[in-house]
Amino acid sequence: MVPSAVRAGRVTALIGISDIEAAAARIAGHVVRTPTVPSPGLSALLGVPVTTKLELLQRTGSFKARGATAKLLSLSEAERAAGVVAVSGGNHGVALAVMAAALDVKATVVMPRSAPARSVETAQAAGASVRLTDGMDTAFALVERLRDEGLTLVHPFDDPLVVAGQGTVGLELAADAGELTDVLVSIGGGGLIAGVAAALRARRPQVRIWGVETEGAQAMSQALAAGGPVPVALSSIVTTLSAPSVSRLTYDHVRALVTEVLVVSDREAVRGSLEFAEHAKVWTEPAAGCLLPAARRVVERVGDGARLGLVVCGGNATAADMRAWTDRFEVR
Repeated sequence: MVPSAVRAGRVTALIGISDIEAAAARIAGHVVRTPTVPSPGLSALLGVPVTTKLELLQRTGSFKARGATAKLLSLSEAERAAGVVAVSGGNHGVALAVMAAALDVKATVVMPRSAPARSVETAQAAGASVRLTDGMDTAFALVERLRDEGLTLVHPFDDPLVVAGQGTVGLELAADAGELTDVLVSIGGGGLIAGVAAALRARRPQVRIWGVETEGAQAMSQALAAGGPVPVALSSIVTTLSAPSVSRLTYDHVRALVTEVLVVSDREAVRGSLEFAEHAKVWTEPAAGCLLPAARRVVERVGDGARLGLVVCGGNATAADMRAWTDRFEVR
């Protein structure tokens, strides 16, 4: 049975496990089955067993390659010929640029000027046409105009095929991890947590799923408070989590399947990235670093019996980025 969410008297079908399995079969051979490994260092740091799903080792350095590939492989010949367009704070644009080039599809990527310079350069190097705007809201508006001009939109999160592609992270985690009680997933527009939650609810229904946002990039927590997606003011340094609004699709999944969405500060997210490097020996961006301060809260709530799974979503931050952030927040 496909799960559903009830809103305003209507029932909305959620992504089902068969959709995620189909996405997994479609993208096999194009993306990496990333490692799911226990982390002795993080287990010692948090005082409970911790398992990490290392999506920062995915092609293009984040989970975004999964959803982008799932969508690209579904396109008709006419859609491929028209070319594709995406809006991104960094990782989705890079993923679309690289995977579109591999599949011989012309790509246009729209990013805010606040996007990491490395992401812009990587997308351009892959052959994509990169358009820069003053902010994420104007980036989304430009993408809508380009879609109206005939390009095929590959939305970062408001697309069932993309969400199913991201859900393959959860499918692999469910298959490869040992016992888990709680899984933490970062939230930008919500595509990753929607897909992961759908997979885990089907395969490990007793596991609690927690979303994590940073202050100033609180699109999902504000949507939950408002009873639906709303525009949000963006101020977080974590551009890869900075969606101006979640979609109805991702909101419905989170409301139906996720235990709670936790919000941490930018400073905590940067410190979390440093702790990942020191204790887990992996280099994360703050979009993944935010999981550690949230994990501490989950352990406080759940107790010593917690067995955590962390979806380490990406590692596309440069040493210069990290130096600037640690100086800004005086993190040592």
